[in-house]
Amino acid sequence: MLNELYEIPKGLLELRAEQLHDFLGGPTLIHLPGRREAPLFASVLMHGNEDVGWEAVRRLLRRYDAGGGGQLLPRAFSLFIGNTEAAKLKMRRLPGQPDYNRVWPGSELPRTAEHAMMEQVVETMARRGVFASVDLHNNTGLNPHYACVNVIRNESLHLASLFSRVVVYFTRPRGVASMAMTELCPAVTLECGKVGQARGVEHAAEFLEACLHLARHPAHPVPEHDIDLFHTVAVVKIPPEVSFGFGCSNRDLCLPGDLERLNFRELPAGTFFGTVKPGVERPLDVRNELDHDVAERYFTVEKGSLLTRTPVMPSMLTQNEMVIRQDCLCYLMERYDAHLKDDTGGDA
Repeated sequence: MLNELYEIPKGLLELRAEQLHDFLGGPTLIHLPGRREAPLFASVLMHGNEDVGWEAVRRLLRRYDAGGGGQLLPRAFSLFIGNTEAAKLKMRRLPGQPDYNRVWPGSELPRTAEHAMMEQVVETMARRGVFASVDLHNNTGLNPHYACVNVIRNESLHLASLFSRVVVYFTRPRGVASMAMTELCPAVTLECGKVGQARGVEHAAEFLEACLHLARHPAHPVPEHDIDLFHTVAVVKIPPEVSFGFGCSNRDLCLPGDLERLNFRELPAGTFFGTVKPGVERPLDVRNELDHDVAERYFTVEKGSLLTRTPVMPSMLTQNEMVIRQDCLCYLMERYDAHLKDDTGGDA
């Protein structure tokens, strides 16, 4: 399934994300030389409707000889272009496809051909002595630009804080690109705002440029005043049998039309999340990092109102109903800054 190239094909950088599949034929890994041999690895279009990574790479590479510019890349660069088939239709993934950012090594999903492809990508980058890994995504809801890490290590935290002072540490879902690559090098996932926002593309391109010029990863702790570190403690999904909508009154679960405004806000207990139809016993499926059901810890239903039971901070709340069904309604986080003082270079 995987194409592997060693130069940018003529005309590739002129194409939008939805045109890539007809040109490349499928997922493609491209290796480009640079002054420093250890490559920066970037993955784009893990979700076909999130084109910020591809747009940032187009902008970046035009400056260098690999993309028609006048100077050599300061560091070798390996680019993985993922779900081109879904990108053609501007969809996160196609029916019958697995989520491309849930099938990397460590995935808990039933094995598919895509699992083998991601293993091949990781093995290839291990052989090439990868320097750092960046997985680029758009948000579906109103969120700040932020970076995610899967381990609490100084090198990864420095890389993340180079993009944003807002950094999220998570260990679920499994099978994401950054989690697989962090076994080889400092690795981050970047959340770059909504699709179509020029600032997201500009910010992502600036970050990749900065990474290409890094000579080494700092090993000292990130100063506390330079980072706001959060920990994802639970994922919130709507069970398949529960009908839902926004601003409605005739579904099992009716969510406020402005729910996205709650993202990255520290909410007190008793915050209104929606209304629940009488007889619906389980409006939300909430799972912690051990995949335990913790819905009753975080939410309660009182007189038909869905309320937070404890202070929480949501992220990735979205009104995109397809994304909610394919992925989740949101994640719940807690502040994690105290762990910055405890870092010894290992995992949290």
